[in-house]
Amino acid sequence: MELVAPAGTPASLRAALAAGADTVYLGFRDETNARNFPGLNFSPAELEEGLRLAHREGRKVYVAVNTFPRAGDEAPWRRAVDKAASLGADAVILSDVGLLDYASRRHPELRLHLSVQAAASHLDAIRFYAEAFGVRRVVLPRVLTVEEIAALNRQVKVETEVFAFGGMCPMAEGRCSLSSYVTGHSPNINGVCSPASHVRYETRGDALVSLLGGSVINRFLPGEAAGYPTLCKGRFLASGEAGYLFEEPVSLNAAQILSQLKKAGVAALKIEGRQRGRAYVAEVVAAYRRLIDAVLSDGQAPRETVAQLDRLAEGQSETTGAYGRKWR
Repeated sequence: MELVAPAGTPASLRAALAAGADTVYLGFRDETNARNFPGLNFSPAELEEGLRLAHREGRKVYVAVNTFPRAGDEAPWRRAVDKAASLGADAVILSDVGLLDYASRRHPELRLHLSVQAAASHLDAIRFYAEAFGVRRVVLPRVLTVEEIAALNRQVKVETEVFAFGGMCPMAEGRCSLSSYVTGHSPNINGVCSPASHVRYETRGDALVSLLGGSVINRFLPGEAAGYPTLCKGRFLASGEAGYLFEEPVSLNAAQILSQLKKAGVAALKIEGRQRGRAYVAEVVAAYRRLIDAVLSDGQAPRETVAQLDRLAEGQSETTGAYGRKWR
């Protein structure tokens, strides 16, 4: 299984390659990618250098152009596809139907991957993208069990890529507008979910309160770890009780089910975290490199590596998400 690592900066790209990533994925420094935060992403010159470094070592680079163009202003997204193609990217990761059509016609030699933002979770959708635009790989949304992934792989002729580690969305990829309501910035168009410019922390009594766009998202008591304020991971009052209504602040971790994912026919494992620092990227990628190699050789995940990933999980808490779907 291919290990696909995040690279939010050139330093993270180098760290991911050194840690054993087969591939890195990244985006340009604008709203065409879904991690459009200050200080992150790549200029064309930095991408060119990253491609040179990766290709010298026999690795690959995928460019995410995975937000949705604004009506009547598709030019920035088309330019991003053109630039990735001209620089020799190994694939572009797209979500918008119109942009997929443009890329397939303008750059027929360019390998196309379908972003998780497209939320293609069933056979008809995947076949449509493959037949209409020549998509070669689909990044599956985090709503499927391992058994459902295996069933898909028996019926489709494209590769499937799944998330293995990192932050979770509330399983509504490409359709979440929560951040827009309180910040005015859309993760789907502007590529920004809960931008730091709208984040504030205040001390109120003995509690630390986190705010997003002026709205209270959470209240942390002394000794409680304070998380980053996103609406989907906010703690709210319902029926007189405070709780996480959308999603708890935990990390996805598929370390214990890698052999099942391999048996299900998964082609690639993706680590989330382009907004993370290079030290985090290096540690997670190195751990998953060891896990994949161990699973491929004897089917067993090293216990110490699993424990290392536990420490790196958000809030030191983790889940296998929908892969097991234990709530059914």
